[in-house]
Amino acid sequence: MIRLSRAVWTQLAILTVITLVAVAVMAFGFVKVPALLGFGRYTITVQLPASGGLYPTSVVTYRGTEIGRVDSITVTHGGVDAVLNLDSATPVPSDVIAAVHSRSAVGEQFLELTPQSAHGSGAVLRDGDTIPASRTHIPADIGNLLDATNKALQAIPHDDLRTVIDESAKAVGGLGPELSRIVDGSTALAIQGGTSVDQLSQLIDQAPPVLNSQAQTADSIQTWAQRMAAITGGLKAQDTAFADLLDVGGAALGEGKALFDRIQPTLPVLLANLVSLGDIAVTYRNDLEQLLVLYPQGTAVMSAIALANADTKQAYRGIYLDFNLNLNLPPPCNTGFLPVRQQRSPSDQDYPERPAGELYCRVPQDSDLNVRGVRNIPCEGKPWKRAPTVELCESDEDYVPLNDGYNWKGDPNATITGQGVPQYAPGTDPRLPPPQGSGTAPPPGAAPAPAPPVAFVPYDPATGTYLGPDGRPYTDADLADTTKGKTWQSMLMPPNR
Repeated sequence: MIRLSRAVWTQLAILTVITLVAVAVMAFGFVKVPALLGFGRYTITVQLPASGGLYPTSVVTYRGTEIGRVDSITVTHGGVDAVLNLDSATPVPSDVIAAVHSRSAVGEQFLELTPQSAHGSGAVLRDGDTIPASRTHIPADIGNLLDATNKALQAIPHDDLRTVIDESAKAVGGLGPELSRIVDGSTALAIQGGTSVDQLSQLIDQAPPVLNSQAQTADSIQTWAQRMAAITGGLKAQDTAFADLLDVGGAALGEGKALFDRIQPTLPVLLANLVSLGDIAVTYRNDLEQLLVLYPQGTAVMSAIALANADTKQAYRGIYLDFNLNLNLPPPCNTGFLPVRQQRSPSDQDYPERPAGELYCRVPQDSDLNVRGVRNIPCEGKPWKRAPTVELCESDEDYVPLNDGYNWKGDPNATITGQGVPQYAPGTDPRLPPPQGSGTAPPPGAAPAPAPPVAFVPYDPATGTYLGPDGRPYTDADLADTTKGKTWQSMLMPPNR
């Protein structure tokens, strides 16, 4: 009996382990014994109208990756049934399309499974499922294609075909790199388009309305193109002048930018004020239109008068100016203004607040005093009405004068006309008591409203007669001028001198 040494047993053990590992790799990695035994595999049936060159053991791919093979092909009444043996590790959507392709013009055929949508449906193929013929495609028969190509080539005259080939060689000769870039770019574009099938389909579906609108407006587009051609032709004819404009325009734009930078601090304020003026102009639009219509005519009339009898010896030479001093004809209007006691002296240098009410000549609108006064301004919203304030224009109340005389008349108690001096908007006069039944009363402890001041009015110095605040005439003999022979110098002297 042969006795082996310990080193030999060790070598035999290592060789046995290596053999077992190699057999396992061959069985599971290459031969795939579990798959041969049906583990991790499932079968489905594909119904084809014809075999399309497909044969058993043909490769089955999904998205370019091999996932199985064709087990068998059986002829049926409606076509061919191909049984596929697929790897269960790769889930395949149940809505795939099965298409037979060729690796080259004369190469072996394979079956490509392609999902109908980008992400596929939720369901996947199971063992025993069937892909119907409505979702299968087979290529054209290569033999018939070669026959048809051969017939087409035979129909072409040989001399002409040679000419076409020679000219094509001259046209593309030496353009291999460029053609390669075109092919590569087209391939990349096609691949990118394949990832955007839904968007491209939507674009194709929505394109007809746009194209139809272009066809319907062909005349307008042609007119626009002709006018654009005329404009560009004019620019071409004036190329030198246009170039000079571009050269000079840079400096002009720089000056304009500098100008805007200088006026930037004040321009926003100016624009804000112009907005206010714009609102006023919109309100008085009719008056401005009338002014613009009458101003040229008036200017023409004044020019005609100024040029009448010019450079002649006649006594009348155009406009006649009369400088007669018609003082107090008519006298100034005092009605509606503050009484004398409330008037400020011209020598005062303070800055008092403006009265809250309105001060203006408040005589009848048809009076000959201050005929162009504010009381006769037409209301913009109601051209038939004339009023001194916007509030009175917008209200339903009519203008009510204080009196129709030449003397000052106020209404200290606001009982005769309901108006005080100055005039306040309806319901805002602080000196008037609240309306009866209004429920408003001064709060307890509040100071009473100030009493109106006593009014002073002009008087007749010959008789000493004057009109009091209540509208009644009074006579004071002390005010009468009974001294005769007074001079202006004596009037400036103190009494008893």
